[in-house]
Amino acid sequence: MPGTRKLGRPTDQRMAMLKQMVTDFLDNGRMETTVTRCKEIAPLAQKMITLGKKNTLASKRQALSFMTRRDVVSKVFDEIAPGYAERNGGYTRITRIGPRRGDGAEMAVIELV
Repeated sequence: MPGTRKLGRPTDQRMAMLKQMVTDFLDNGRMETTVTRCKEIAPLAQKMITLGKKNTLASKRQALSFMTRRDVVSKVFDEIAPGYAERNGGYTRITRIGPRRGDGAEMAVIELV
């Protein structure tokens, strides 16, 4: 687990939520959520991109064990990771966009650089 944030959920629910959010984020390239969730998603997404840069069978199996959709794994390995071949980390950007209207939670946009 990258951080110590519990996000108000038991471990199994939290990990399932993070896996789904990372999969959706890498599929779309951009996601709007709370700042704390962005801070949890960023290292996990960067790890998946790093696995894509290795492009071995073992790294593909590792990514498949974490991400929830096979087509997104193919997208990461075939399209996203080759674009970051010359970059050593820092594949994501978090931009704060202000409080949410309903409950005042601090919102942010996480996107691929």
